[in-house]
Amino acid sequence: MKVACIGAGPGGLFFATLLKRSRPDAEVVVFERNRPDDTFGFGVVFSDATLDAIDAADPVLSEALEKHGRHWDDIEVRVHGARERVGGMGMAAVVRKTLLSLLQDRARAEGVQMRFQHEVRDLAELDDFDLVVVCDGANSRFRTLFADDFGPTAEVASAKFIWFGTTYMFDGLTFVHQDGPHGVFAAHAYPISDSLSTFIVETDADSWAAAGLDTFDPSTPPGPSDEKTKSYLEALFREQIDGQPLVGNNSRWSNFATRRARSWRRGTWVLLGDAAHTAHFSVGSGTKMAMEDAVGLAEALGETPHSVPEALEIYEQRRRPKVEKIQNSARPSLSWWEHFGRYVRTLDDPTQFAFHFLTRSIPRGKLAVRDAAYGDRVDGWWRQNHETPPLETPFRGGLLRLPSRRVTAGDELLTGTDGTAVPMVPFSAQSSGAGVWIDAPETEEGLPLALDQVRETAESGAPLVGVRGGTALTRVLIAEEARLGHGLPAAVIGAYDDDAATTLVLSGRADLVGGTE
Repeated sequence: MKVACIGAGPGGLFFATLLKRSRPDAEVVVFERNRPDDTFGFGVVFSDATLDAIDAADPVLSEALEKHGRHWDDIEVRVHGARERVGGMGMAAVVRKTLLSLLQDRARAEGVQMRFQHEVRDLAELDDFDLVVVCDGANSRFRTLFADDFGPTAEVASAKFIWFGTTYMFDGLTFVHQDGPHGVFAAHAYPISDSLSTFIVETDADSWAAAGLDTFDPSTPPGPSDEKTKSYLEALFREQIDGQPLVGNNSRWSNFATRRARSWRRGTWVLLGDAAHTAHFSVGSGTKMAMEDAVGLAEALGETPHSVPEALEIYEQRRRPKVEKIQNSARPSLSWWEHFGRYVRTLDDPTQFAFHFLTRSIPRGKLAVRDAAYGDRVDGWWRQNHETPPLETPFRGGLLRLPSRRVTAGDELLTGTDGTAVPMVPFSAQSSGAGVWIDAPETEEGLPLALDQVRETAESGAPLVGVRGGTALTRVLIAEEARLGHGLPAAVIGAYDDDAATTLVLSGRADLVGGTE
């Protein structure tokens, strides 16, 4: 059997090693256009809880993290001059170049042929291979070349991001939010060695342009970094990194694209890793997914050794649902970063801001399992301000009075736990003194219309917005537009248990939470 891997990233190298180990007589060739020690980016980060499948196939990753990486348990959120920490996260990171070097050694030891500085330009080079694994990254040339077969799509985020390192040593995953003269900038930072931390900065397009950071040409060949941005961010984050420098490595602004493909297969060709799918880096799953793809593909080929197309079908059937689950869970996190400037400006209490950030993808209960003391601190903060637990706190909004934050929704009434009711009307039938229902869309493409309805509702003097239908994310985004954008109380209606409802109230995403009659 002859197998070609296009790309020598973690996914491609790991797959080549696993396949060669299981089939010593196979000829496995990795084609990589760059040199062995070329790598763009800085570190890769993993959650302790997500490495089982990779370890079971080969402990190379765990060994890399143990011998060369940095481990931490806490996440820190810095905002408004305060620092909020939550433990129980269990994460580790390692320099990307170190991991690649170890994976190259593993592949070489198994007999994998590695052809660096070799870009496959003539497809005839691949004609005599029984399997071609396309693992050439998020900007895959071959995925584009065979777009009719793979059906690639990309959802491009509105936020801008740039990837640096810094010699300042963070002691764990740290999120720094900095309000500067041109807008709000934020950094995702974490240690990757004894002398270097990753430092990823995000901002919105308006702040980016106002700061004059839109002059670097990102279409230039890989290599040069955006020095103007580097200097600007060093000054902006000077206090946060103790005046330490930023380190560039092909560092240039971009917009994150969540990539999917209608099919991962075309005959005996298959996509793997970022070539097939991406998820926002704030959930730290890119390298993990690629290496898990490698495990899944190697296993499928082992189960059907005489039929490559059948193996590829099994691989995609098993891996696609797991990947889509990660992508779906990453979407609320990505959305948070698209709106974080608003949260910095409107959530002026560091405790609530940090809780809002930490619960962008998981509810309060899961945070409390990881760090019970943190859950108690947030609960204590609410009690200090309201004297009662979140869902039992009376609601006061203008002339509206409800005994708690739990409600039941009908078409014409929003009813509290004691039977007190607020009259409600659809958006198209607004009337004085009644709350207004706004129907959330099923996709984010429908949000502009709903957000316009929020604005019109606020201008009409309505006392309350009720948000129903749609998805959990679109409902929250509409409620936040009402609360944070217009100062209008919001009720969010859906299938929320007490934990989810408590999370919405504590985080400031909603004033009232309920289900339908």
